[in-house]
Amino acid sequence: MSRIGNNPIAIPEGVTVEVNDNVVTVKGKLGELVQEFSGVTVKVGDANVVLERPSDSKENKARHGLYRALINNMVEGVSKGWTKELELVGVGYRASNQGQKLDLALGFSHNIVMDIAPEVKIETISEKGKNPIVKLTSFDKQLVGQVAAKIRSFRKPEPYKGKGIKFVGEQLRRKAGKSA
Repeated sequence: MSRIGNNPIAIPEGVTVEVNDNVVTVKGKLGELVQEFSGVTVKVGDANVVLERPSDSKENKARHGLYRALINNMVEGVSKGWTKELELVGVGYRASNQGQKLDLALGFSHNIVMDIAPEVKIETISEKGKNPIVKLTSFDKQLVGQVAAKIRSFRKPEPYKGKGIKFVGEQLRRKAGKSA
């Protein structure tokens, strides 16, 4: 029995959910998201959305929880939004942005300049004595995660000194290094 799939999704004020054929459209104050689905039926009520599966086969159980989670993330995204924060740890590591262009100085011979999708709002925070922080905000959870993972892939944290790009609050596995 899917515990996640059986939970109804509460629809906050200002959010509309529409189902046409096998497509769910969620509109809110921050934007509009569309998701295709199969293997489940989506019923929209007054204040909530309920997903039901046709049978208890393993595939239908898996899709039941998956689509419930995806639709819930869409509803939360268009009402509140999603945020990811990346911290640049290392001497001389800097981040700045001009509009949707992110400029990263990560110890390579040249700076990395990355164009960010227009749906994602980017903000760089640089305070003296603290590590630079890159803040990504959007209504699409998948897109924020993808952009954050791409930025992190330029310089993953290394296990000896912890230098690199990490998520704020991420715990790194540290190694001891050479003993004298």
